[in-house]
Amino acid sequence: MPASRRDLLIALNADLDLARAAVCRLAQTLDRWHRRRRVEPARLGAELGVPAAAVERALAAACDAGRRAAAEQARAERAGARIVTCHEAAYPPLLRHLPLPPAVLYVRGALPDGPALAIVGSRRAGPYGLEAATLFARALAAAGVAVVSGFARGVDAAAHRGALAAGGLTVAVLGCGVDVDYPRGHRRLGAALVAGGGAVVSELPCGAEPRAWNFPVRNRIIAALALGTLVVEAAARSGSLITARHALELNRDVLAVPGRIFDERAMGPNTLIAAGAVPARHPRDVLETLGLPVAAGGGEAAGGASAGGGGTASAGGATDGPKDGSSAGAEPGGNGTLAGPPLPALQGRLLAALVPGDPRPAEAIAAAAGVTVDRALAGLLELELAGWAQRYPGPAWGRKA
Repeated sequence: MPASRRDLLIALNADLDLARAAVCRLAQTLDRWHRRRRVEPARLGAELGVPAAAVERALAAACDAGRRAAAEQARAERAGARIVTCHEAAYPPLLRHLPLPPAVLYVRGALPDGPALAIVGSRRAGPYGLEAATLFARALAAAGVAVVSGFARGVDAAAHRGALAAGGLTVAVLGCGVDVDYPRGHRRLGAALVAGGGAVVSELPCGAEPRAWNFPVRNRIIAALALGTLVVEAAARSGSLITARHALELNRDVLAVPGRIFDERAMGPNTLIAAGAVPARHPRDVLETLGLPVAAGGGEAAGGASAGGGGTASAGGATDGPKDGSSAGAEPGGNGTLAGPPLPALQGRLLAALVPGDPRPAEAIAAAAGVTVDRALAGLLELELAGWAQRYPGPAWGRKA
């Protein structure tokens, strides 16, 4: 019996040897490849914009999809999670706005139906950042806004806890499998999120360990699940700015909490404000920007936050990356565009070969970057996933302005 589309997507997503971007593109084009086993993988890959090696792995996964999907479903159930694929009605509609939406979501708990705001920032947040994240999350949750963040130490954890303190809903988006204890010590926080009516979610299969590239990739989900993104504290080259960039690409609001000009952790928010982000001086600024009702009295006062933002930095994982804080992400674009951690060498060369408004085929981009077409396709998919490249019919790629 042929495998169902659900089984195919789960099996495809569970293959950790397939790049995340390739999984997303193959899920989008599922009906165009999974029954075409007699077509040369290189030809099929060129048609889909996917490396031939990824097509070969996908076809192999399709041959055994039923067994692979059943095993993954059992692992998810042991972790207390359910699996939702991109072809099901239960899939969050806001994620469909992404150019490369996740093929599969693992969900522990329930995703809120109402409005949500993403709150992100540094894992090394100071007292000012931690207090600001807690205050905004608490006030917004009390106003009925769900808080979405990345479950890391620092700003992320403060936002989750602030929402819980108000009896509100909060969603944690992981850069690892839902059954992986990361960051260590946050298992109880995750349980509290779910018990409070929120959710812990990941696109990665069970057992997937935190890796540097997972974090900027998962940031697109954080941005997409929310009406807007609030950046609290972040360095000038921070993964939090990747989340802000994704929000802009999705035409969502970007807000930032102003910080002290002498504090490096204020560079990210202050730069965003200079580039046009809404200054978030009070929770009502967020509610007004999102077009949501402001309660009489204007909500919680924003005064009384700890002065300075100094003190001991918080350690651990964050939107900025795992364990050591390393992360692959966006290059600065100049002329006021958002920056982020530096790109890997291959993606950097490919990005340099792209021109806004001038789509070029993969062969031309590969020649300009000095790599094979297969390597170019793999790198271009990663750039598309990170929000730096755009795919056009043909297929061809151009750089986003």
